[in-house]
Amino acid sequence: MTYLLPPLNALRAFEAAGRHLSFKQAAHELHVTAGAVSQQVRLLEERLGVQLFERLTRQIILTSRGEAYLIRVREAFRCLADATADLRPEDITSLLHIGVHASFDIDGLRARLAQFRRAQPQIAIRLSQPAGLHELLEGKVDVVIAERLRRYPGYRCEPLESGFLICPSGTADCPEIEILRSCLLDHVELEPTAKTKRPPVIDTASRAARASKRFFSV
Repeated sequence: MTYLLPPLNALRAFEAAGRHLSFKQAAHELHVTAGAVSQQVRLLEERLGVQLFERLTRQIILTSRGEAYLIRVREAFRCLADATADLRPEDITSLLHIGVHASFDIDGLRARLAQFRRAQPQIAIRLSQPAGLHELLEGKVDVVIAERLRRYPGYRCEPLESGFLICPSGTADCPEIEILRSCLLDHVELEPTAKTKRPPVIDTASRAARASKRFFSV
């Protein structure tokens, strides 16, 4: 059976906007711009031939049809999430998708990421090369390791020893990104035994030194 479905990105934008009743907050969650969320929702409305939101001066509210549709869409997403959780190996709790600039030394990066995997064995890593700011804005990757400084509203660009780490401002300080950043800067000291599951030890002196480096967020 063939299913006639709207684009998944449009449904994700609608679900997040409907849950937050805000294009801006939905954009923050999805790592895109508010304009991109608004455009996706508009395209979904055009495809369905139904108005899902009433757009007021400083807020949006769901129409009656939009509210009913949101309930069904959330149920469908919940089923997909449950199916994915059942499929995922027991020792993996999350996935960090890293985009890498085409000219970046991927072999040297793999050595640093091996350190990350030893520190955070419950987090799987996926690498995409080439990938850049475009893939990050579209939500195809979680972070980007770029060769050059790239500024974009709502995203943080932080210098590494070689290149820059770019990620959404909303996730820049989450534990996974913090550990990744420390590994890329070689500031993580692992416990001597691989069997221990205690959190990795982070060199606070190196972190303080890194804090003096300038990062860019606009």
